[in-house]
Amino acid sequence: MQHLISVIVCTYNQQDTIARTLDSILMQECHIPFEIIIGDDHSADETLAICQTYEKRFPQTIRVIANTKNKGVIDNYFDCLLSARGSYIADCAGDDYWIDPLKLEKQVNVLESHPHVSMVLTDWCFFNEQTQRSYPGNQRKLPPISSGKSMLKDIITQTGMSVFHLCTSLYRADIFRKCYDADAYIFRNKDFGCEDIQIAFSMALHGDIAFLQDVTLCYSIGHPSASSLPSESSQFHFVRQVTSLSYYLAKLHHIDIEEFLRKRIFSLGMHAFRAHNSELRNETKEYMNKWNVKADVCIHALFLIMRYQYVWKMALKIRCVVIKMKRWLH
Repeated sequence: MQHLISVIVCTYNQQDTIARTLDSILMQECHIPFEIIIGDDHSADETLAICQTYEKRFPQTIRVIANTKNKGVIDNYFDCLLSARGSYIADCAGDDYWIDPLKLEKQVNVLESHPHVSMVLTDWCFFNEQTQRSYPGNQRKLPPISSGKSMLKDIITQTGMSVFHLCTSLYRADIFRKCYDADAYIFRNKDFGCEDIQIAFSMALHGDIAFLQDVTLCYSIGHPSASSLPSESSQFHFVRQVTSLSYYLAKLHHIDIEEFLRKRIFSLGMHAFRAHNSELRNETKEYMNKWNVKADVCIHALFLIMRYQYVWKMALKIRCVVIKMKRWLH
């Protein structure tokens, strides 16, 4: 493996933002060379054509993997990752962009100076595509270097302020490959619904986590994304998938996340309630049993409301009235 940084860019139907993403990576000033691996997941717009134009302009730096069918986020990401030639891996989604030209340089310096550090994170900000305004992110401010094992529970629960944003990270490729070879299921199971928690958890399991307070990333919001979906049903399935991953990792490594699972069951129940979907209500009950969650008063009350259709409908009407009143008061 070469002394090289591999930057993974997964994209799908992002013709309006992909050039901005690539320009933000190409502006990096780093003493270690980098490659950019673009995985276009069979976009239906001009995303692939734009990526290929960049590949022709920067043939020594950019490699485009043009999927002939849509693989989904997980397979697209890890196929790109396994093709990486670098000893360090960075990540930038096709609608996000870096704002610090020294991002990679600062992070590489940490990894080279601290061989026990497996991943370097930075701070970040939101960028609203509709208003064209940025504002501070909600990532937890970490110490300069933290024990990885002390962060395992926080990484798989991600409660409150986020512990990490993968698109700010630089991490060691050899640790990823070691973990992937040991248990590819963690990374490839599509029912886990994400790719970032597995990476951060693996890095924390095998090293320390460094944090730089510099804001290096603009995280794009104001449009549908994997974690910001347009319907209650879509949100339900995303939350259920990610929680399944948390449960799997916690059980595998004997981490107590009972209270977290209870909150997630309530969250799933609320998505089912707002969607007025009996199938989602039943699925919530199934996962409450699967994850061995003991219902609290809030969960009992929620299921009681959803037990009777007329009560459920009345509760939804009351909720709508309350929401309208709050908007009117504000």
